[in-house]
Amino acid sequence: MLDQQTITTESMRAARIRVRVVPVLATMLASLATLLPMIATAPLMPPAGFVMLLAWRLLRPELWPVWIGIPLGLFDDIFSGQPIGTAMSLWTLTLLIFDLIDSYVIWRDYWIDWLLAAAVIALYIVAGYWFSGQRGSPMAIQVLIPQILLSILVFPLFVRICVRLDRWRLPL
Repeated sequence: MLDQQTITTESMRAARIRVRVVPVLATMLASLATLLPMIATAPLMPPAGFVMLLAWRLLRPELWPVWIGIPLGLFDDIFSGQPIGTAMSLWTLTLLIFDLIDSYVIWRDYWIDWLLAAAVIALYIVAGYWFSGQRGSPMAIQVLIPQILLSILVFPLFVRICVRLDRWRLPL
């Protein structure tokens, strides 16, 4: 009887850890996607860490406190090559914006979430471009359009990944 109770206590402790750690690790692993060897003449890879943060935030609004953008953004800044503070400030600002939207909007559905995510992803990529000091001619921003479109189109894939991870992390 004692062994069964110990196993149950240990499994509950592991479940509590899994509930807290899985979203953070998933976002950090997505931020590491920038380390994948990819040769391109223009930016094409979506900001995977940011898209994963958005997917988790829109799937589970109560999951992220606003301050989580600072440590996760720092991790992303370190591995993405952006100036330190770019993702930290933009991720925190994004979480604040979504908290503000949640206080005004009574309900949201999948399409509204996708539209909000599309707008925020586009603004994030343009702001990252601006913060990196690559301010040049208006033609230079046109180079970002494929990255913005690809990021918007892969957002549902990230949501699906978050749903699968969410089902696994939550004990029933």
